[in-house]
Amino acid sequence: MPIRHVLIANRAEIARRVIRTCRALGIRTTAVYSDADRSSLHVREADVAVHLGAPEPAASYLNAGAILEAARRTGADAIHPGYGFLSENAEFADAVIAAGLTWIGPPPAAMRALGDKAAARATAQAHGVPVVPGYDGSDASDAAFAREADRIGYPVMIKASAGGGGRGMRRVFAASHLVEALHSARREAITAFGSERLLLERYVGKPRHIEVQIFGDHHGNVVHLWERECSIQRRHQKIIEEAPSAGLSDDLRAKLGDAAVRVAKAAGYACAGTVEFLVEGDAFYLLEMNARLQVEHPVTELITGLDLVALQIAVSEGRPLPFAQADVQRRGHAIEARLCAEDPMRDFLPQTGTLVRLDLPLEDGLRVDTGFEAGDTIGHHYDSLVAKLIAWGPDRESATRRLRHLLERAWAPGVATNLPLLRQILATPAWEAGALHTGFLAEHGLPTAPPLNHERGAVAATVVEATERPASEVPAAWRLDGPARQTDRWQIG
Repeated sequence: MPIRHVLIANRAEIARRVIRTCRALGIRTTAVYSDADRSSLHVREADVAVHLGAPEPAASYLNAGAILEAARRTGADAIHPGYGFLSENAEFADAVIAAGLTWIGPPPAAMRALGDKAAARATAQAHGVPVVPGYDGSDASDAAFAREADRIGYPVMIKASAGGGGRGMRRVFAASHLVEALHSARREAITAFGSERLLLERYVGKPRHIEVQIFGDHHGNVVHLWERECSIQRRHQKIIEEAPSAGLSDDLRAKLGDAAVRVAKAAGYACAGTVEFLVEGDAFYLLEMNARLQVEHPVTELITGLDLVALQIAVSEGRPLPFAQADVQRRGHAIEARLCAEDPMRDFLPQTGTLVRLDLPLEDGLRVDTGFEAGDTIGHHYDSLVAKLIAWGPDRESATRRLRHLLERAWAPGVATNLPLLRQILATPAWEAGALHTGFLAEHGLPTAPPLNHERGAVAATVVEATERPASEVPAAWRLDGPARQTDRWQIG
């Protein structure tokens, strides 16, 4: 049945992304928002907007009842969950379907089979896809984990079985630190995903993190849309992604694509999903599967020419995929850098404040996805992503050159961001050589403090003050007595 009105159960950049495709398809949209997002771009761009509640996610974007009520009130006949929040929540998907709405996402049964890391490991092993040696048994006691860690051998990686994004993950180098790490990981997993279930895996030292974009329909067809390299990370969270990977042979690329499709078919998967792997040389291991659209999906769109949101909608309407595996071509190279409100020099601590400016100039081959504009406030309630800066080129060198140029001209004053780090990464010889792995930042001593020139900073501050202060605030050139003196205080760096 054709979808006519989509409620987007998300915010900021991804909500705007879905709105853009819906508008192109002639589909009406409803945005939802919290108190913190009342004047946000996604609220203004949707056809209808419904207030959910307080800024805290539990009172707004995680409030399934309020979201379903918003759909009923506005006449939406489908819900797109975006990513994060309720996007991988099978119970929410069940509730959407039970309410007579179309769920723009994978079947809840497939979400349960693959959204949980332990379940995904079992599915992969049953279908001949290798997994990292580890433990995901039912005995979740500290003693059981200690026994299994000794068997696997240190260092080990503790992971939350539910969810992703690096939350609930701890690397442990010695038995004396295991129990403390288990308790810390459980607390974080409960807060982030509502489940304290953990698993253990052997720590893989310097792997490449490769993910394969898959797409399935409700007629049994599943294809892959090539891979993305996601190895450059901080605290297990991605910073820069590219497609295709510069470090795969065609043979290994084919094996990864085949393995991803096998896992998806085994779970009866439909719609967009991502199968993630760790790659060591020619060996690879299943890492997890994300049963949703990924943050980094634009690089796949740019090398395939496909609109993944439009495909999600078509599949959810019951239509078969309009192409077979042999029809999926790739063209050129695309790279995405995540501009985040965080301080790389303070362990990537999230930052808050008001964006005084947000200058992200566009030219041919560049794309910017953002939910913010100058004057917006970056708060502490949601993730730190400000914008995705994406460059396409006929080859990796030209895509890198375009992205570097964008990063050099980008400006987001008012909030500390990782912009200097992004510039540093793309300037390293290792980036140019494609010598990437998940320990890239540590190996190359990044981030480093950007050089400061206080004299230039003072001159720049003076010019900004002189040219941008409203005329009504400029002191009159008159005084009754005393020296003509004005002091302004600026922070440089």
